Amino acid sequence: MHAGRLDPANGHDEPPEVEVVIEVPRGSFLKRGSSGRVDFVSPLPCPFNYGSVPNYLGLEGDLLDALVLGPRLPFGARIRVRAWGAVTLTDRGLSDDKLICSAHALTVAERRSVLCFFHFYARCKGLLNIWRCRPGRNACDGWCAASLAIARAQPLREPWPGPRVGF
Repeated sequence: MHAGRLDPANGHDEPPEVEVVIEVPRGSFLKRGSSGRVDFVSPLPCPFNYGSVPNYLGLEGDLLDALVLGPRLPFGARIRVRAWGAVTLTDRGLSDDKLICSAHALTVAERRSVLCFFHFYARCKGLLNIWRCRPGRNACDGWCAASLAIARAQPLREPWPGPRVGF
């Protein structure tokens, strides 16, 4: 992963580039976790490619999540892409950053679509957690810089054994 750096052409920070492994292809009904295990079958297809950054642990102890805009990518695909921001969710009281990645800078409409999705997702996940008898707050806490989400993540120095908490 490359940290954001100054672009001499326009004087602005470039967004960080990350490697993402796709766990849920766009349009899929199967929600897999970073361990590869099916977490649940969704009644609605995922509108984005969803995966994780294999060399960082997120705040909740699972690999750092990443959403990739654009055409459907196959399950298991590994791509390098820029992270233009992040959305922070709270799931069962645990903070969970989601990098928002794309080959191009995000439009206002794309940012709005991503936030709408995560507000809806947080409500659905809250209902699922009630059904699973898993207490705790569930909410979409909004947008933050990708560099902040990456700074809050823990770099992995050795192979990852899997999540501490059942998802």
